[in-house]
Amino acid sequence: MKFVSREFEDKVEILTLNRPERRNALGEDILSDMTEAVGNAAGNKDVNVIVLAGNGPGFSAGADLKDFSAGDINATFDLNRRLGAFVRSLALVQKPIVCAVDGFALGGGFMLAVSCDVVVTGPLARWHLPEVSLGWLPGFGLETLAARVGPFAARSLSWSPTAIDGVEAHRLGLADMLSPPAELARETALRYARGLAAMPPHAVLTTKQFFSTSVTAGAEVMDDLANRSFAQDFLHETARANLNRFLPRKGAGA
Repeated sequence: MKFVSREFEDKVEILTLNRPERRNALGEDILSDMTEAVGNAAGNKDVNVIVLAGNGPGFSAGADLKDFSAGDINATFDLNRRLGAFVRSLALVQKPIVCAVDGFALGGGFMLAVSCDVVVTGPLARWHLPEVSLGWLPGFGLETLAARVGPFAARSLSWSPTAIDGVEAHRLGLADMLSPPAELARETALRYARGLAAMPPHAVLTTKQFFSTSVTAGAEVMDDLANRSFAQDFLHETARANLNRFLPRKGAGA
């Protein structure tokens, strides 16, 4: 796997998004590696807890708009659908997933983070959903977002023109834990994960399953509705103009 690195310690598997030159943007390649890495960790009997983090300046800058803008609308719709399916699948993984957000969690990276079981954020981390300002509705994760913060706060976050910091993300309930100022969220998350990994795995699993049910029950239907709205928004001239900014210029290198 090129875009996700793996480390193992104290019954904890640490999966790190490793595409810093693209700010860990979520596209075809990283989606494939994430799916494989999470599947391997979930099936490893020596792993009790999974930690998800990001290498480089932040956790993830969201969808890779080069992948989104390069294809036709059907290909874009399909990639967004598969990203949503992966994010939803985290609730069904039979091990807790702890996410560490340092630097930033934007767009699809924001939704990936809040879909984990436990979210740890640094106080200065930047959280933002920029999609509406670019011309489209976020295509997945809205049901989970609403479950975390409530529908009105979720709507406000979805169309907010400005980012919030980790302190506000923690206050709202986007994040479960706030790391100390002198410590990376990754370090706080790993310490928490070690404690969780030392508990009886079967009881941790049943606890995850019990509480995940209330979110997963309607998430697939709501993601499908959001993705259809997302695809319609992509046909609008504002959205197309913003996407075109990410297309490679003719004659320019990749």
